[in-house]
Amino acid sequence: MLDDTNYMKILKICSFIVLTILGCKTEKKNINYKSENLTVQQLTENSFVHVSYLETESFGRVACNGMVVANNGEAIIFDTPSNNEVSADLINWVKKELNCTVKAVVATHFHVDCIGGLETFHNNDILSYANDRTIELVKETNGIVPKNGFSNSMELHFGSEKVILDYLGEGHTSDNIIGYFSKDRIMFGGCLLKSIGAGKGNLEDANIGEWSNTVAKVKSQYPEATVVIPGHGKTGGRELLDFTIELFKN
Repeated sequence: MLDDTNYMKILKICSFIVLTILGCKTEKKNINYKSENLTVQQLTENSFVHVSYLETESFGRVACNGMVVANNGEAIIFDTPSNNEVSADLINWVKKELNCTVKAVVATHFHVDCIGGLETFHNNDILSYANDRTIELVKETNGIVPKNGFSNSMELHFGSEKVILDYLGEGHTSDNIIGYFSKDRIMFGGCLLKSIGAGKGNLEDANIGEWSNTVAKVKSQYPEATVVIPGHGKTGGRELLDFTIELFKN
């Protein structure tokens, strides 16, 4: 049997072990980054939202969202930051903080908030992907053209995981796609999806009549998505899908 002295020693050792374990859990923090022109916030174990800023005539300085997914030393970025300088900052951050090579960048539609820094990615020998419709529209505007296209859907593999690129119809633009990472159940909706309380935004190239129908298809196609990143504004859950559907109902 244990005497009081030995019992107290064992109790102290056990308490130390428990506190050490709890302390490690408490000290484990999300990987985040913030500068004047770029913010990166960890959302799930392997997924991040990156935010850069675009100066516009109609809406002023607009925060623009993109997504980074990382696994086993490789990463894929959805939408470039707004310009080449900030894109270089993001690429360097991924290399330094995530210890990942950027395997690919995906443009979710042809507007500048998706491809504004594409030249930097090409200069770093990073493969670029977009819907075939996006490539044609970028050519018409004499922008930097993504180098690899697909028609309706495509899988991109990185590390031991994959993401899905999917075109389900017109909305914000005729070419808008979404990205889905099933491991973290996270969707990058880009400008097809609106943050809660947002207005309709830039409708210059929109198909308002089809917007709700397209988002309804997205909702049906990806019932397991629990984290949803819009093109602008706060990240949320599936309520962003419902909000956008209601916003553009005829």
